[in-house]
Amino acid sequence: MSGSASVQTDSSLLSRIDQWVYKLESWLAMIAGSTILILVFLAVINVLGRWLFNVPVRGYIDWVEQLMAVFAFLGIAYCQRLGGHIRMDLFVGLMRGRLLWLSECFTTLAMLAVTMVLTYGSYLHFLRAYNNGDSSIDIGLPTWPAKLIVPIALSLLSLRLLLHLWGYVRAFVRNDETPAAIPLIEDAATVAKREAEAIESRQPETRS
Repeated sequence: MSGSASVQTDSSLLSRIDQWVYKLESWLAMIAGSTILILVFLAVINVLGRWLFNVPVRGYIDWVEQLMAVFAFLGIAYCQRLGGHIRMDLFVGLMRGRLLWLSECFTTLAMLAVTMVLTYGSYLHFLRAYNNGDSSIDIGLPTWPAKLIVPIALSLLSLRLLLHLWGYVRAFVRNDETPAAIPLIEDAATVAKREAEAIESRQPETRS
């Protein structure tokens, strides 16, 4: 299972593109997180409205169904950039050097192929909903905006996987130990040490 990862930067074209795309991914991840907060407030208003005034939020289920696509997909490329997706690395964790980068190339290429197929399929699903005028059951919200989010998010994930593939190929050719623009998985001890240092740095100094 993948743990935390660090991403190195340098002055190369790959690293510059990686940082540009990362800014976009960060904004989309912020939108996804804000959507969760909005849904929490909406749930509170719905419960209080039903309890106090017997007036729940009209179309509450419809709104939740549509907004779920926002927080479920907009942060997927951001998570990939940081190496946060769960994976089985029992054998990969034992690899070093070119063997490791070659293995990452194959797995990333497989992920890219699957993602591109899903992108195409989700776009067709959106197009069908748009042409047919699909809407939610309760208050008739159009479903195509939520369905459009899926191919957009998967397209960004495909771009991120292309950048990772570029980075792994470059690392294989150059036999880099800490290449830029790809997530370098850290072991549990390193992650724990870094988190402990971050906590200590935020604590106020005690005067003797």
